[in-house]
Amino acid sequence: MITRLRSCWSAIRYLAVGAASSMVAWFVLVGMLFVLMMCPFGVGIPALPVALQLIRRPVNFERRRAARLLGEPIPEPYRSGNPVTDPASRRDLGWLVFHGATGFVIGIFAIALPLGGLRQIVTAFIWPTVPGGAESSLGFMVTSWPLAALSAITGVGMVALIFLFPRVARWQATVARRLLAPAAGVVLTDRVVELAASRAAALEAHGAELRRLERDLHDGTQARIAAVVLQLGIADSLFDKDPRRARELLGKAQDTATGALAELRTVVRSIHPPLLTDRGLDGAVTALADRCPVPCTVDVRSSSRRPAAVEAAAYFVVAEMLANITKHSGAEHAWITLDGTADTLLIEIRDDGHGGADEAAGSGLSGIRKRAEAFDGTLKLSSPAGGPTVLKVELPCGS
Repeated sequence: MITRLRSCWSAIRYLAVGAASSMVAWFVLVGMLFVLMMCPFGVGIPALPVALQLIRRPVNFERRRAARLLGEPIPEPYRSGNPVTDPASRRDLGWLVFHGATGFVIGIFAIALPLGGLRQIVTAFIWPTVPGGAESSLGFMVTSWPLAALSAITGVGMVALIFLFPRVARWQATVARRLLAPAAGVVLTDRVVELAASRAAALEAHGAELRRLERDLHDGTQARIAAVVLQLGIADSLFDKDPRRARELLGKAQDTATGALAELRTVVRSIHPPLLTDRGLDGAVTALADRCPVPCTVDVRSSSRRPAAVEAAAYFVVAEMLANITKHSGAEHAWITLDGTADTLLIEIRDDGHGGADEAAGSGLSGIRKRAEAFDGTLKLSSPAGGPTVLKVELPCGS
């Protein structure tokens, strides 16, 4: 019962504020009508975009109120550019008309009904003390006990109606969400733009990865293999004349080939670490943490296997972030958390360094974001001056 009474009180407050905002809506509509009337004379044309921008303030206030009541955010549908051509401006005007027509009446009713019900109940008990009887909130005079009983019954009924207010408040918030949220076509268009940007980022990241591999193979492995070939050729020409010198060159060629093989293994691991196949993501991340110069604590809360591409992306996210922590953070400890569901992988990396990490400073964070966005994932970074730095990456695992 206490919970229901609290919800009723919250609904009354919501509807009462809605009554005040509906009056603001009427003032805004009158102002917009004045601006539109001035447009044929040329005066209102330059003022129209400004007026449409100004009406977004009360609209955004109502959008936030409705979102708090419904428990889910209502995204702003506005686009950059001229508000006159923005479809969201027409939806704002539609909400102003609807709210102005209904919000004040509903809000006043929400305030007057419980107060009137209480007056009905009080009148039923105090009428004998009032000469000539007491007037009830419904307008009839209570001059006898039968009328007093009628007043009390109607008062109890009026007070009981407040339990319907949460539904009324939720209906008002739902209508606001339908009018103030982005239209379905706008959401689809924005989604297409986001996917196009993600695809471009993925292609850019893929191109950068190919260039890195080519550079590593060309400058490292290929140069070592060429040195092996050259050393073997010289050793072959010296084999009959100077066997000792030829043997030394063969030893150097063997060392060079060993180094080339090690570099080739490093390049292969950078494409897809074998640890991911052998030990899974949790084992591979644990191995990364063990090799990190900064002491790391790994907390694996979800060890189920994900698609290979997602696990590889998560592995490189952790590797890049641990490299940043080692080079830039000055941290004494780091914490890695792997969590999520079958459809989502959540990665949280935290350190106790000096903070101040900036994605625009070229510390590898932009590459991590591009890698996450390539999978339609998200990245959140919190790194105030003085620390701590917290990186949260969410990667969808669905097909």
